Amino acid sequence: MPDHRLSLESIVRAATTIDPVFRNSPQFSCEPLSAALGCDLTLKVEVLNPIRSFKGRGAWHFVASLPTGARLVCASAGNFGQALGYACRARGIPITIYAAHSANPLKIERMRALGATVVLDGEDFDAAKLAAKAFAAAGGGQMVEDGLEPLISEGAGTIGLELLQHQQHYDALLIPLGNGALFNGVARWVKAHSPQTRIIAVSAAGAPAMVESWRAGRVISHASISTIADGIGVRAPIAEAVADMHGLCDDALLVDDDTIIAAMQLVFAYLGLVLEPSGAAGVAAVLANPARFADHRVATILCGGNLTAEQVRRWLV
Repeated sequence: MPDHRLSLESIVRAATTIDPVFRNSPQFSCEPLSAALGCDLTLKVEVLNPIRSFKGRGAWHFVASLPTGARLVCASAGNFGQALGYACRARGIPITIYAAHSANPLKIERMRALGATVVLDGEDFDAAKLAAKAFAAAGGGQMVEDGLEPLISEGAGTIGLELLQHQQHYDALLIPLGNGALFNGVARWVKAHSPQTRIIAVSAAGAPAMVESWRAGRVISHASISTIADGIGVRAPIAEAVADMHGLCDDALLVDDDTIIAAMQLVFAYLGLVLEPSGAAGVAAVLANPARFADHRVATILCGGNLTAEQVRRWLV
């Protein structure tokens, strides 16, 4: 796919320039979990880093490209904001982050601790994004949109590069799908280097806009969403991110909140890892479709692990 918006060469560069704390994350087949799910399941663990998510890869790759004197504005449900906060602090770049009033309080606290100015505005992520765009347009700084900026998706694509370095073939790769940065970055690399692998997007049933948009070939937005998986809770997709999925996505699955919680509990029981709902979406897809993945070699990305203490008590204890 030589004319794709995302560059394989940029993914290769990112693999050598991203802060090492985010690179070469653990990946392995967890035998007890694989046995429980009836498939050989490789897990790419992206929660053992300073921000507990994969977002640091793309944020670092993007921020490293900025000129001296840059000022950034973004919207975030929390993990992307932490990632940009971490990368901007390292470069001395000021950043203002808009988040919804309903955003995870742990993520808000961590964004502020990383030096970001955090503004709460709107009832959900997409409303906060509109406020961020208005602030940027009024001179607040350069607006950066996760899922729209190619460098961010290409940074996430280093996960795919690492997956294939250690295991040359998977029957299926399940990738959580929110605004598309993780999905498109990883799928871009894997589709180019392991075309026989079926690449499957996984979204929350209560936030199906990205899946519906991909299936329809046009952007389909919703008035609201209803899911605990805030990290993949998109109601107004980015057109470019939907277009990026063309030729990369073989199928898409929706998983409900109860199955996501069950997947979080399985990972906690068998691996001792705390995942946020979006981080467990791939495992939830296997749990919800046992016959489809039975005896297959499957991989997924545990992409986030930011839970408040109350959420841990509610979902895991």
